[in-house]
Amino acid sequence: MTTTEYGLRDTVNDTVWQGGDLTDRYLNGVRGAIPLAQTQMDTMRRLIRWSQEEVALVLDLGCGDGILGQAVLDQYPAARGIFADFSTPMLAAAEKRLAGYGERVTLVQVDYGQQTWRENLTGFQKTCQVSGFDIIVSGFSIHHQPDGRKRELYAELYDLLKPGGIFVNVEHVASRSKWGEMLFEEAFVDAMVAYHRQNGNGQPREQIAHELYNRPDKAANKLTAVETQCDWLRDIGFIHVDCYLKYFELAVFAGVKPK
Repeated sequence: MTTTEYGLRDTVNDTVWQGGDLTDRYLNGVRGAIPLAQTQMDTMRRLIRWSQEEVALVLDLGCGDGILGQAVLDQYPAARGIFADFSTPMLAAAEKRLAGYGERVTLVQVDYGQQTWRENLTGFQKTCQVSGFDIIVSGFSIHHQPDGRKRELYAELYDLLKPGGIFVNVEHVASRSKWGEMLFEEAFVDAMVAYHRQNGNGQPREQIAHELYNRPDKAANKLTAVETQCDWLRDIGFIHVDCYLKYFELAVFAGVKPK
């Protein structure tokens, strides 16, 4: 396993995830409560299985601790993976999770909010002797970018894919109304309460809700409707674009680069 670092931006929204406390709180206290998390993972794997036969190289963009990319590597034992994130604590968590994968894994600290971020992947592609990625996955990460950058990034991912390659985004998306947003928040608080009860945390529901509504990373979210993002993918040239799973503000959407 190798790790490479590149310069990162220094803004309030972008640095919030550089804190170890917030990273630990998310990985250990929030992610396990995400509704339908296993169904999201199963949907991702099914989309990949239907679109890919042989896989050489995978990119997990905004990888966090690498849970999505790990699932892909397990599905394709001959594949290698690049795990990219700008958060030092997240990459440390990914290194721990992926310790047993050896040379199949490369960790890259890079800020894909900058248009030059792709230059940092060229060397890794040459090392793997491939011209592009078979699979690009991302989980709850791209929603931190403003709309203009999201759309640019999707075009950049299209260019990085091999013909026939697939992009799958497991993402937090915007509700169409305040009513829908309130429904999602209530459902997520319920899931958080159930998760904490299961793990022996006796915090009252009101406290869990207060911490969720006032979490320090909330200001970094720039949510966009999944329908809008799917339209962007189609405009870029992706085919088979659809939202394949949606639960309030949680969505799995994907597109394939034509052969």
